[in-house]
Amino acid sequence: MSTLADILKKQIRETGPVSVYNFMDQALSHPEYGYYKQRNPFGKDGDFVTAPEISQMFGELVGLWCVDCWTKLGTPPHFHLIELGPGNGTLMKDALRSARLAPDFLKAATIHLVETSPVLQKKQQSLLSDHEINWHETIPEFDSGPVLIIANEFFDALPIRQYVLTDGTLKERGVTCEGHSFAFTLLDKTESTIPRSPVLPELQEGDIVETSPMAEILHRRIAKQLRSLGGAALYVDYGTTDRTVGDSFQAVRNHQFTDPLDQPGQSDITAHVDFSTLIQIAEQEACDVLPVTSQGRFLERLGIEARALALSRSANDVQKEAIAADLKRLVSASGMGTLFKALSFYHAMQAPPAGFAED
Repeated sequence: MSTLADILKKQIRETGPVSVYNFMDQALSHPEYGYYKQRNPFGKDGDFVTAPEISQMFGELVGLWCVDCWTKLGTPPHFHLIELGPGNGTLMKDALRSARLAPDFLKAATIHLVETSPVLQKKQQSLLSDHEINWHETIPEFDSGPVLIIANEFFDALPIRQYVLTDGTLKERGVTCEGHSFAFTLLDKTESTIPRSPVLPELQEGDIVETSPMAEILHRRIAKQLRSLGGAALYVDYGTTDRTVGDSFQAVRNHQFTDPLDQPGQSDITAHVDFSTLIQIAEQEACDVLPVTSQGRFLERLGIEARALALSRSANDVQKEAIAADLKRLVSASGMGTLFKALSFYHAMQAPPAGFAED
């Protein structure tokens, strides 16, 4: 049993059940025992592998996507390049390497990483030691721009609230103690602020609705910056393009799914990203929003197959097999290709960002 489990059980016994939001927030971000505060979860030795860790091709193509956006912004002599939740720093390292094809892009870029984990920040410092990096615990705001923002598997790790339709009323889902274990319950507080809007299906008794207040706040802040300063944002994450009902609260430990209530602080807890809400917010802030596409189609449009072929030319047979396997994992429906989605929105660009052309 983790120390965080003891803390949460004591809190529940003294003050009553906690919301799913509070449970997830503490499990991931508790100052001392939170999952991201005490470990490096990425890679084969961690709990899960992200696209940048699978292959250099992912980060390289995102780097070229950034160069394309910078060009369509008119090649400004100064801009801010921001990554949210940069993990080990692999994506940014690969992106900056491919961006060397445009030396003026690198000269113009001021690089910012939004990272709250001391463990991961040290890893990023080591991997990106050749570059001048600015670290932030939250999304920085600037007086001048433009800005380019990239976020891979960032929004899925932000805490969610869950509501259950009970006797015609949405009641917030919480976590309580049953014996020595945690269990779901309903909180006494009812919730009447979720609109029955066209994007929300008609609810049936027992249906679960999820919201991510922090994701909406951070995303709106990003959209406001783009509207004010110009630039583009790219999110790659897993989730739904149509607002749905259901429980997506889940956890992974040692590359296997596990009970999200078991051993808080010892597993990566996530929830599906609601892209439909993010699109609405970006449009409300007067940004241009491109149709959400799958990660596979996004990478194919950016030329991942040509990049794989180029890497294979100088590879031995074993390396060629690995490159082909990595390509399949990134773009195929049996891998990450369709589960993960790409969303981009922008403002004050001469043309839309690459990778989102209509089929």
